[in-house]
Amino acid sequence: MPISVGQDTAKTRKTLSVNGTSFSYYSIPAAEAAGLGDFSKLPVALKVVLENMLRFEDGKTVTIDDIKAFADWAKNNGKSNREIAYRPARVLMQDFTGVPAVVDLAAMRDGIKALGGDPQKINPLNPVDLVIDHSVMIDEFGNPRAFQMNVDREYERNMERYVFLKWGQKAFNNFRVVPPGTGICHQVNLEYLAQTVWTDVDQNGDEVAYPDTLVGTDSHTTMVNGAAVLGWGVGGIEAEAAMLGQPISMLIPEVVGFKLTGRMMEGTTGTDLVLKVVEMLRAKGVVSKFVEFYGEGLDHLPLADRATIANMAPEYGATCGFFPIDQETLRYMEMTGRETDRIALVEAYAKENGFWRDASYDPVYTDTLELDMGTIVPAISGPKRPQDYIALTSAASAFGKYVNGLRGGTDATPKEEVRWEGEGGQPEPTEIPGDEGNHKRGYVSTDDSNYQLHDGSIVIASITSCTNTSNPYVMIGAGLVARKARALGLTRKPWVKTSLAPGSQVVSAYLEAAELQEDLDAIGFNLVGYGCTTCIGNSGPLAPEISKCITDNDLIGTSILSGNRNFEGRISPDVRANYLASPPLVVAYSLVGDMNVDITKDSLGKDKDGNDVFLKDIWPTSKEIADLVERTVTRKSFQEKYADVFKGDEKWQAVETTDAQTYDWPVSSTYVQNPPYFQNMSKEPGVITNLENARVLAVLGDMITTDHISPAGSFKDTTPAGKYLVERQVPAREFNSYGSRRGNHEVMMRGTFANIRIKNEMLDGVEGGYTKGPNGDQMAIFDAAMAYEETGTPLVIFGGEQYGAGSSRDWAAKGTALLGVKAVIAESFERIHRSNLVGMGVIPFEFTNGDTRKTLGLTGEETVSISGLDTIKPQQEVPCSITMADGSVKEIMIKCRIDTAIEIEYIEHGGVLHYVLRNLAAS
Repeated sequence: MPISVGQDTAKTRKTLSVNGTSFSYYSIPAAEAAGLGDFSKLPVALKVVLENMLRFEDGKTVTIDDIKAFADWAKNNGKSNREIAYRPARVLMQDFTGVPAVVDLAAMRDGIKALGGDPQKINPLNPVDLVIDHSVMIDEFGNPRAFQMNVDREYERNMERYVFLKWGQKAFNNFRVVPPGTGICHQVNLEYLAQTVWTDVDQNGDEVAYPDTLVGTDSHTTMVNGAAVLGWGVGGIEAEAAMLGQPISMLIPEVVGFKLTGRMMEGTTGTDLVLKVVEMLRAKGVVSKFVEFYGEGLDHLPLADRATIANMAPEYGATCGFFPIDQETLRYMEMTGRETDRIALVEAYAKENGFWRDASYDPVYTDTLELDMGTIVPAISGPKRPQDYIALTSAASAFGKYVNGLRGGTDATPKEEVRWEGEGGQPEPTEIPGDEGNHKRGYVSTDDSNYQLHDGSIVIASITSCTNTSNPYVMIGAGLVARKARALGLTRKPWVKTSLAPGSQVVSAYLEAAELQEDLDAIGFNLVGYGCTTCIGNSGPLAPEISKCITDNDLIGTSILSGNRNFEGRISPDVRANYLASPPLVVAYSLVGDMNVDITKDSLGKDKDGNDVFLKDIWPTSKEIADLVERTVTRKSFQEKYADVFKGDEKWQAVETTDAQTYDWPVSSTYVQNPPYFQNMSKEPGVITNLENARVLAVLGDMITTDHISPAGSFKDTTPAGKYLVERQVPAREFNSYGSRRGNHEVMMRGTFANIRIKNEMLDGVEGGYTKGPNGDQMAIFDAAMAYEETGTPLVIFGGEQYGAGSSRDWAAKGTALLGVKAVIAESFERIHRSNLVGMGVIPFEFTNGDTRKTLGLTGEETVSISGLDTIKPQQEVPCSITMADGSVKEIMIKCRIDTAIEIEYIEHGGVLHYVLRNLAAS
C-alpha cells in the first residue's frame, strides 16, 4: 500500500539521485530556506522526528506550527511542551507480546463486524515483522543434543500459538513472521531488517527516501538506534494503534547529549562500558528523554558496542539511546550484507539532509554528561537491578555485603535433616571466601560427585540476550576464554547450568569458522537455541537435587548472565541474586561457580600440572579478538544466514492453518482466547467519571517493574493461573510460562501482580501475589479482585518511584485493567507503562507536595475518592480524598498523568484500541 505524505510542505520536497536512481525526500535545509526556522543545531535524533513532521504535515494532524516548534526547541535550551503526532515507518514484534497483539487484532475484526463495519479495515497499514524468539526454554543443556531437544519441546509446548500466528500471517496484510530458531527480534532487526534510510512509494507514485524508524512491542527495540534507526519500545496496545494508522501522540522530547571521549583500554569490553553508562544515566535521570551519543570517542567505538549501549536504554530509563550516521554505520551495513545501492543512499541522504556525524558535529542538547572510555574497567551489575554497577575488583566483597545484609544475625547452619544425602556421613564444610559467619550451606550428592552449595553458589551461567550476542567482539572473546581454559584443563563446576543462546544464526557461523564452538562445548556452553532464553526467564529448571538443596537450606542461589535485566524473580525461581556481565566473564565465572571468589586475584582452579590458574592466564588480548573477528565475521555469512529468513525449518513449514478472514476461536484452547475488550461495545464512547469509594488492592514500593506486575516466567499449580490450567486438565509439566500464555486473558489476569518476589505492603513480610480481601483475610490478589468485582467496588493501586520500570509489557496494563483497577497512584512512572495504562483506560496519578504512601501512612485499609475527572485536562492536579481505617479523612492533590489531549479521548473510549475501532467502524 502506498505511503501517504503531506501536501502543504511542497517547498521542502527535493530530489536526490543515487547511482542512477532518483528519490524524493523532505529536506530540512529547504525547510529553513522556506522560513520555517533554524534547525541547524538540532541533534540528529530530533531531526528524524522533524523530518517526520515535514513528510506528514497536513494542516490538521501535523501543522506548520508543529514544525516551527522544533526551532523553538533549539532556542529554548532543548525544551518544549509541544504535543506532536509522530508516525513510525514500521513495527517490530516478538511472540510474547506479538501473540496478544494479534489476538487483539483478531478480536477487533469480530468487534468491527458487530458494529456493522468491514473486518478488512482491521489491517496493518505499516509493515509489521514478528520474530518468534521468546518461546524456547533451556530444558536440555551441556550436551550436543541440547539444541534439537529444546526446539522439539518448543514446538510441543507452543503449537497452538504457532498455528495462530501462521493464521495471522495469512489473514493480515503487511504482516510477516520470522519463524522459531532464527534469532532474537532486535538482533534480526539490527543485522537484516533495518535499513537506516527507508524507501517506499507515496500516493503520487514517487519513490520517497526517509529515515528508517519504528516502534516495537519490546522495550529493547532501542538496540537498533546503534545503527542510527530511531526506535523505541511501546506496549502492544500502542503498537496496534500505530499499525492501524493511529499516530503516536508525544511531546517534543528533551535530548540529553552523552559525550564519549578516549578509547577502551586493554582487557575491557563493550559490556563494561554499557554498565557504566547505565549507572551514570540512571543517576542523571533520563526517563521519557532521548539520549544521543556524540564526541570523538565514537571514532573508536564499533557499531556492535553502540548497539549494546542502545539496547540498554530501558535500563537507564531513556526513550532511546541514539547514535548518528557516520562512517562506522556504513561499514557495518557493508559487513552485514546490505545492498550496495542502499549503503550509497544512506550516505548521500545523511550528508544532504544534515544527518551525518563528522568532526564538526556540535548540536544543542537539553543537558549533557561526559565519559572518558579510557577510565572503563571490567565490571558486573547486580544483584537485582541493572544500574547496580560493581567494578569487578569489588564484586566478591559486594556480594559478601549483600549476604550479610540479608543474613545478619541469622544461624548459618543448615537444617539437620537435609545436611547430607550421601552415604558415609557429612564431609568437612568447604571454606567460603569472604564469609563472616552468615553464609548458609547445603550439600548435594549425585552419581558423579558430592559437593557443597552455599550462599553465592553460581547455579546458572548463561551467554544469552541480543544485548551481547549481537557483538562479535565479546562473543569471540568468550570463545577464546573457553579455549584457553580448556587447554589448561579447566571446566565448569558441576552445579553450574551453562548455556549459549545466540541472537542469530550468524553467531554460530563465525564461532564455528573460528573453531571456537568446540571449545565452548567442551566446558558446557553448548548451543541451546536461538532466542532470549535466560534473559527473559526461560532458563529452564535446575537439576532437582540442586533446586531441592537451595530450597531446603534457604540458600541465595546466584546467576551470571550476559543479558540486560536481572530483576528479582525474573531469571529463575531458585535464584535470588542475578548479575549482568560480558560473555567472557560469564565463561570465567562458570569455572569457579561462586560469587564469593574474587576472580581478579584468586585462583580459578588448577591446571593439568596442579598449578593455579588466574583470570589473566585465560583472558584474550584485544588483538587476538580483533584478528579473529576480522577473519571470521564476513559479509557472506550474513547473506547466507538471512537468505531464507521467513522460510523456517521443516517443523515450521508443516504448521497448518486456515485462510479465514476472522479467527475461529477454539473453545478448548488454553493459549488463545477471545479477550473481552470489544465484546458488547457501544457505538459511542462514554464519559470520564469521578472515582468514588475505591478500595486498595495493593500498596507497592519503589522500582516496581512490569516483571513484578506481570511476570513472564514459570508458575506453580498452587497459583491462581496454575489452578485454572489444572481445572482444564493441563498437567504442570505443560504449563509453559506466563509469557507464552499471553494470548489467554484468563491466565494473564490470574498472573497479574503474581511475581514470587513482589511485596504488598498491606501484608507483613509476605512475598508473592497476595493482599487483604474484602473481609480482611489474606488471599491471592486475583481472588480479592474478583470478590470486589462481585460487589461493583472499584480498585486503586498505590506505588512508589519508577512504577512500571522495565519491559514494554502491555499485559502489565491489561491485567491491571481486567482486575478492575481504575487508577494507579504512584510517586513517578516509567514512560511505557504510563502510556500502556492510559491505553487500557486506567488513569495514572502522581503524588504532589511531597506526599507519598509512607508520609500518608497508607496501610491499604483506606477508601479513595478522586474528583475533578469529569472536567479533566492533561496533567491537571485534582483533589483526592483518602478515608483512613479510623474514619479520619486526608485531603491531598494528585497530578493526573493523562499527558495529552488525545489521551483524554482514549480514556473516554475505554482505551486506545476502542478509540481506533469506533473510528474505523464509523468511517
